[in-house]
Amino acid sequence: MNLLPPLLTPRHQLTLALHESQTKAEVYDLAVVGGGATGLGVALDAASRGLRVVLVEADDFAKGTSSRSTKLVHGGVRYLAQGNISLVREALHERITLLRNAPHIAQPLAFVVPAYKWWEAAFYGIGLKMYDALAGAAGLGPTTFLSRSETQSALPSVQLQGLRGGVQYWDGQFNDAQLAVALARTAAREGALLLNYMKASRLLFTQGKVSGVACDDVLTGKAYAIHARCVVNATGVWVDALRAQDGQHQHIVAPSQGVHIVVEAHFLPGSTALMIPKTSDGRVLFAVPWLGKVILGTTDTPRDDLSTEPLAFEEEVDFILREAARYLRVAPQRSDVKSIWVGLRPLVKPPDDEGENTKGLSREHTVLVSRSGLVTVTGGKWITYRAMAEDVLQKCADSGLLPQRQGLTDHLPLVGAETSSIAMQPLSAPQGLHSYGSEQTWVQQLPGHNVFLTGGLSEAMVRFAARYEYAVHVEDVLARRSRLLFLDAALAMQLAESVGRLLREETGLDPDVNGFLKLAAQYQL
Repeated sequence: MNLLPPLLTPRHQLTLALHESQTKAEVYDLAVVGGGATGLGVALDAASRGLRVVLVEADDFAKGTSSRSTKLVHGGVRYLAQGNISLVREALHERITLLRNAPHIAQPLAFVVPAYKWWEAAFYGIGLKMYDALAGAAGLGPTTFLSRSETQSALPSVQLQGLRGGVQYWDGQFNDAQLAVALARTAAREGALLLNYMKASRLLFTQGKVSGVACDDVLTGKAYAIHARCVVNATGVWVDALRAQDGQHQHIVAPSQGVHIVVEAHFLPGSTALMIPKTSDGRVLFAVPWLGKVILGTTDTPRDDLSTEPLAFEEEVDFILREAARYLRVAPQRSDVKSIWVGLRPLVKPPDDEGENTKGLSREHTVLVSRSGLVTVTGGKWITYRAMAEDVLQKCADSGLLPQRQGLTDHLPLVGAETSSIAMQPLSAPQGLHSYGSEQTWVQQLPGHNVFLTGGLSEAMVRFAARYEYAVHVEDVLARRSRLLFLDAALAMQLAESVGRLLREETGLDPDVNGFLKLAAQYQL
């Protein structure tokens, strides 16, 4: 099978295309504001239907919440316990769809729930059997009961004192930022124009109806006007800011903060994840092998501020380490933390809810169409991005903003998944050439493919990010094209100058090395 070469993403050509459309007074079918999971999913779905699409993102794609998940492709055992069957069923369908359309980015993963009380294995096992039943033919493997020795074999570092056995079930994991970039690149392949570092400054109106967005190039300061028949506000936890420009001042999002910390793989060796269904305060906690390290998390803490780089509270870090110590024989200490990151979940807030306890708020998404025609989508989970996109476009069609057309993304492979002959490695393994799926050959053809800055990151990979993956800044490469900042912040800082030099060679733009160094310091304890 002869694969088409990847599309180039030079900044000057992307902005030139936007300038020409403005000069010609062209009208897009759809303008999407927000380059996270939801916005990118909408852009891809619309472009695959033959619509003319433009997407703008004020920072880099997946800069916010969409790169800060627990890296799980799951239906949500927690939501099953809450009785939200419809959300779980939808997520389980989307789980198998994603694993099929992007096998180099999303893969099945075994989880084990250790049992320390006589009733735990039976209790959780029954619930997980229900989880299997909801998945039906889309299931990834049967839930099985494990003996004490089998539990220890699956989780070699599990706390043995009091261990009675366990339950193993199947879900999935993924590389969230890599998936976001793949969505952007697939949307571009389908004809969409996508621009990161392009901030939507204000809505445009014609006779009281939303008719586009005014944008400013964050890198140059140049202003653009984008005219579109339909504008979708997909800015995650920040949707209320754009809604306010449309005269809507009631907040519909209650942000919730989720903290994750990363430690070395020896704290949980192997490729099986640990799931704690009920911590000391009733939350769910995971320990997940991922890209050569282990992720511990997460928390659920209400926040009022909307920083693009929220910081963890001390008590959140202490909580994660304390709970991990209950289940791991060797307890990670603060000095063992290689990186720490925080994401803000856009939980949908009922009108009469003051948002004091976000654990009970909905993870389902909401699509609203205002009187002026502004379409707002928020809430949801990473795994349901595709279903959310279909829902958004259906609402747009029902409102007369877009034509009614059939969705095509259910069986649309993302870039890197164009062939079934990809040599797979588990996502528990460190990043490397295999992470590029069917595009490995293109990476190997670039200068520096044998020159490694560190394990899993070559000079060619940096050049690939600049040429084909919209990367401009050091942060784009070391936080999201490579995940090094999320895995080992100190090492990422050491490579900043080298990555910056390569980016400047490729793009001619300022790679913002100093900005990255300042940011990376916040990822360390």
